[in-house]
Amino acid sequence: MNKLQAMEVFIQVVDCGSFTRAAEMLDLPKATVSTLIQSLESALAVKLLHRTTRQVMITSDGAAYYERCVQILSDVRDAEESLSRHRLSPSGRLRVDTPTGLSSEILVPALPGFFERYPDITLELGSTDRPVDLVEEGVDCAVRGGELVDPNLIARRIGVINFVTCASPDYIARYGMPQHPRDLERHRCVNYFSARTGKIAKWDFTRDGERIEVALAGQIALNDSNAYVHAGLAGLGIIMMTDYLLAGHIAAGRIVPVLPEWRMDPLPVHVVYPQNRHLSAKVRVFVEWISELFANHPHLRLQAPRPQAQAAQTAAQAV
Repeated sequence: MNKLQAMEVFIQVVDCGSFTRAAEMLDLPKATVSTLIQSLESALAVKLLHRTTRQVMITSDGAAYYERCVQILSDVRDAEESLSRHRLSPSGRLRVDTPTGLSSEILVPALPGFFERYPDITLELGSTDRPVDLVEEGVDCAVRGGELVDPNLIARRIGVINFVTCASPDYIARYGMPQHPRDLERHRCVNYFSARTGKIAKWDFTRDGERIEVALAGQIALNDSNAYVHAGLAGLGIIMMTDYLLAGHIAAGRIVPVLPEWRMDPLPVHVVYPQNRHLSAKVRVFVEWISELFANHPHLRLQAPRPQAQAAQTAAQAV
């Protein structure tokens, strides 16, 4: 038995809660995964996992062994990287998940610079406004907007996202310009709903210490930020979206700001990764690169934090 391989398989089974899923993630036959776990238990003379037809549960001995395995494999990788050229030139597959608008507007245009700096990394970039389970879906790290509530993730704050309310010139010509957030109740507004909960995000506005929160009826609701922007451009109604997605359209006159004195609270943006997963060189350099990218972007650079409204947290996946 390859003890290090068995440890890695054991960690993956615990993380996934499934022999089948662990085998898929490791690209191994399920029988091989089962055999390695059985060999490991025999060598240790302890039961590491309780297995039923429906689930896999870790034992108390298994939990203690899991923590030691994570540390041992982390130390082994650190030792290998310290003696390898990959410390200076990271390589291998890197799976990253980002919101759709951020991916298309910010990350993808900047990737030539990333690959010029790190030519040996193969990037798999998932783009979705649905929050993913990093461990279950094999994601190395993810970019997320809003306050974080998952204690199993380590987060590094890299920037902030601001929102702007807009409508197309055709819409304004037809329905007029609202002067106050309450006026939106008489307008057509495009809503955004959570891909996770299906809940419609409320519209939240602040001005000079005054806060107004409104729930607006609309003919259409979307859960994809790029589609949401195009709904506004098509004149379907008033939208509230991240300013970096709308800046070019505003400059070109395709869409115009509405209620410019009323703003939504900004959202913090983080890079997150599982706390029990080794932070490899390829993940480390990606985190540093995207932090630098945000720091140099006029709409995303880190600012002093402001209080977050509940509506802002609900809309976090729209970034």
